[in-house]
Amino acid sequence: MKRKLSLLLAVLTAASAAAAFSSCGSSSSAKPTLKVFNWGEYISDGQDDTLDVIEMFEEEFNCNVQYDTFSTNEEMYTKLASGSVEYDIIIPSDYMISKMINEDMLEPIDYDVVTNAANLMERFKTTDYDPGNAYSVPYTWGTVGLIYNTTMVEGTPTSWSALWDENYTGKILMFLNNRDAFGIAEKLLGYSQNSTNADEIQACADLLKDQKKVKPNYVMDEIFDKMEIGEAALAPYYAGDAVTMISENPDLAFVVPEEGSNVFIDAMCIVKGTEQYELANQFINFMCRDDVAQANIEYICYSTPLQTVYDNLDEEIRSNEIIYPDDEVLSRCESFVVLPDDTNQLIQDLWNEIIAE
Repeated sequence: MKRKLSLLLAVLTAASAAAAFSSCGSSSSAKPTLKVFNWGEYISDGQDDTLDVIEMFEEEFNCNVQYDTFSTNEEMYTKLASGSVEYDIIIPSDYMISKMINEDMLEPIDYDVVTNAANLMERFKTTDYDPGNAYSVPYTWGTVGLIYNTTMVEGTPTSWSALWDENYTGKILMFLNNRDAFGIAEKLLGYSQNSTNADEIQACADLLKDQKKVKPNYVMDEIFDKMEIGEAALAPYYAGDAVTMISENPDLAFVVPEEGSNVFIDAMCIVKGTEQYELANQFINFMCRDDVAQANIEYICYSTPLQTVYDNLDEEIRSNEIIYPDDEVLSRCESFVVLPDDTNQLIQDLWNEIIAE
C-alpha cells in the first residue's frame, strides 16, 4: 500500500535491498539479525536526504537487519504460511492481521518494551481486528481512491464507474489484487466490502468481467510509474501514494468516490516462534519513536496514528485532505475484515476466471 517520494523507484528498490543484504553480509556474525518483511517503498531509507531508519536501528541496537518487501497481503501470508520464508517482523493490513491472529501466527506485543505506543491516538488504541492491540501496533492508515490525470479525464470522476468508462479504453489501470478489485465492485453495486453472500460476489465477478471491454491493465506497484509519466488516465490506488504521485506530476488528482471505499490500517506484528522476540519488540518501539515515526511518515506520505507525530507535522501536511480526509469522507469508507475460507476461495476462483479471460 506503499511508496515514497522518489524517482527511479525500481532502481531505488533494488539498491535498498542490495544495501540491506550487504549490511547483513559484511557485519559481524556475532550480531543478532532481525528479519523484517514490509511493503515496498514503505520506510524512510536514506534517499533524498532522509533518515536511513534501518541503518539507525542497526547502529543503536548493535544488530543486523534483513529487510525484504512484498506487494500484497496475500503474497506475504502465503509465503509465511507455506514456511518458505522466515521473518521476525511483518507489517500487514488490518484484515490480514485478524486472520493471522485466528491462525495463531503472531506473538503478543510486550508493552513493557513498546512504551512509545502510548502515543497512539485514542481511536487506534483498540481496533476491531485486534482488540486492545494485543498482537499489533498501528504503523500507518489511509484510504483507497481514484488517482486520475486531469488532462486526460473530463471533470472529476466521482464514481468508481469511471473505471468502466469506454472513453478511457486502454487507458485504465486496475488492481491485480482480488480483495481490492472485488471491494471496488462491491461498493459500486452498493454491497458491503465484506460481503459473504455468494450471489453478491458473483454479481461483482460479472461486473469485473464486464470491465474487460475497456481493456484494463492489471497491475500493482506499476500504477505508480504509469500514472506519474502520463501513460494511463486513471487508476485505483492508495492515498499516500497519490500524494507522492501528485508531487511528481501536478496534472494528477485524487478522489474518494461517492460510493465509498476502503479505509485501512497497516500495523507492525511479531511472527510466531521468532528467535528475536526482544529485539522485535525493540524494533516496534523504535519505529514508534517520534523522530523515526515522523521521518517515515513524511517520506512515504501516509497518515500517522501517533498523536505526537501528527502534532509535529507541518500544517500543510495536517491540512492535506488526501492524507487526512474529513469525517464525511471517512463515513463513506469501510475497513476490510477477515472473510470465511469458503468466501475467500470463491473470490479467488472467480478472480482466476476474470484474469484468464
